[in-house]
Amino acid sequence: MLAIRLPPEVEARLDALAKATGRTKTFYAREAILEHLDDLEDLYLAEQRLIDLRAGRSRTHTLEEVERDLGLAD
Repeated sequence: MLAIRLPPEVEARLDALAKATGRTKTFYAREAILEHLDDLEDLYLAEQRLIDLRAGRSRTHTLEEVERDLGLAD
């Protein structure tokens, strides 16, 4: 179960869409979440990796290093 508060203008748009299409507001809220959840998770992961990199807890690897370590170098 999830309850969210939306700005009045967004609530009005969602309500109008639901009425115009015969679908529920819940349907469209679910669709929006499912559509963007992967992107939000990817963004969070990238931000965490950047924080780790800046704090010295992680490092980057060049393509050449990866190829060499995996035995893929020419």
